[in-house]
Amino acid sequence: MFWLSHHHPDEYNRTYVLAGVRVCARCLGTYPVLAGVFLGLFALKAPLQWEWDVPVVLGLTLPALVDWAVGRFRPASGSNAVRTLTGILLGVGLGRSLYVHVQRPLPAVLLAQALLVTGVAVPVILATYRRPRPE
Repeated sequence: MFWLSHHHPDEYNRTYVLAGVRVCARCLGTYPVLAGVFLGLFALKAPLQWEWDVPVVLGLTLPALVDWAVGRFRPASGSNAVRTLTGILLGVGLGRSLYVHVQRPLPAVLLAQALLVTGVAVPVILATYRRPRPE
């Protein structure tokens, strides 16, 4: 089921098997935490701006980006525990930026996060794009 795991068979080491279904290790950490943080911030009526939003959200996003980038260059590296942990951190950062964004579209925290992700992802994807996949 591709919607639960966006990995090809040669990347199944990056997934967990839950009830017979493969689930991406990082996404398993990211999406439930993102939803919890997002809903929790609404329940707490959290402020829409904290002076530390940008550095904290970027700091929470960076570990997942670094782990993902290393994995693109060295596919056999890393562990699912680390992927899930970096996904949890990413979920917290995304939850905060999404919370602000749905109330004040395109806040500085979301734009900074998007620039960081793009600045890391585009060069890594371009550098690893033509690498042959194992059969």
